Amino acid sequence: MNKIALITGSTSGFGKAIAGKFAANGYNIIITGRRNELLQEAAKDIQQKYSVKVLPLSFDVRNRNSVNLNLQNLPADWRNIEILVNNAGLALGKDYFDEADMEDWETMIDTNLKGLLYVSRAVLPYMIAAKKGHIINMGSVAAKEVYEKGNVYCASKHSVDAISHSMRIDLLRHKIKITAIHPGAAETEFSIVRFKGNTGSAKAVYEGYKALSAEDVSDVVYYCASLPEHVCINDLTITPTAQADAFYFHKDQ
Repeated sequence: MNKIALITGSTSGFGKAIAGKFAANGYNIIITGRRNELLQEAAKDIQQKYSVKVLPLSFDVRNRNSVNLNLQNLPADWRNIEILVNNAGLALGKDYFDEADMEDWETMIDTNLKGLLYVSRAVLPYMIAAKKGHIINMGSVAAKEVYEKGNVYCASKHSVDAISHSMRIDLLRHKIKITAIHPGAAETEFSIVRFKGNTGSAKAVYEGYKALSAEDVSDVVYYCASLPEHVCINDLTITPTAQADAFYFHKDQ
């Protein structure tokens, strides 16, 4: 019987690559996302490439009722979820605190933190019943250091770091692993979303060095998930070689 992995935010970027990586290794996949057309395309692509079962669920992780409706009522043969990757998340805007759009703040907090909490609570009963499971929370180097104009995005990812540690402690008694993975600069839709479609500003972020790809990050996620049952990577930061932390880069002139 194939194992089951659930990946949120699977229509592009990290989520799509992570779903493909688990499918390539024989997992049946539950993928979620807000953009139903892209979600259905991703599901079809995964099925054709890897000959595994895929269950696409279109909902917004910010909506607790939608999360519960979709995840608490899974078909019986989809409930044995071994891996949950809380990937859905975003940055919106890069503005000084006193100039930032408060709607952007609300969206980041509701997606990056509340969405992770809602999905985790909905899936945990399946893992607790099985007395095993692994939840992987996607953070950011912004979880480790606050930088100028990062304010609420950094705060939301610091919260992911803290809740991951707390989950690790609280779920020890259920033999459930928790891993927080904190990527640095990665060239995906992330910056395009952050700069609200300004592709010039988004592209400038990655000039002068080789950034991480979604596939690089998916390789690391799968590695953490494929270790023996008695081994758990609790916290991991991954950056391109040209990036030391949230501040320091070496860029070719």
